[in-house]
Amino acid sequence: MLIKTLQFLALFLTAVMLMPAGAHFFEMPHKIALDRDDYFIVQGIYAGWSWFGAVLIPLVLVDFGLAYVMRNDKWPALLALAAGILTLTTLVTFFIWIFPANQATVNWTTIPENWATLRSQWEYTHAVNFAFTLLAFSALTLALIVRR
Repeated sequence: MLIKTLQFLALFLTAVMLMPAGAHFFEMPHKIALDRDDYFIVQGIYAGWSWFGAVLIPLVLVDFGLAYVMRNDKWPALLALAAGILTLTTLVTFFIWIFPANQATVNWTTIPENWATLRSQWEYTHAVNFAFTLLAFSALTLALIVRR
């Protein structure tokens, strides 16, 4: 029962994280070309999205917990571990590149001189995090498929 609960939580929480990650990724080609004023207006749609971050730490713990409880089944355990590492990587990249851009712009309500650099940093790191999250979801799915 514990394994099934962890499997469900891992897939569900990763799917929840795919929503904002995918939204950032698929809107990026159109947003990156906006002029300064339009870009800052569009960034206003993310007010409240920080709540998605509350899912990341429980998700990492669930992924690592799943890897641990499946430790006797080598490939599923390694895939669950990979999912945990990928998810943890999104958290690390957030705090290295995205969070500082949010801070420098006061969550995109203040326009600093280097706003264009911060925009690139913010947008491209979100795109990379989408790839990490999609890979984590794929690893989890494979972990459940190949499990004995």
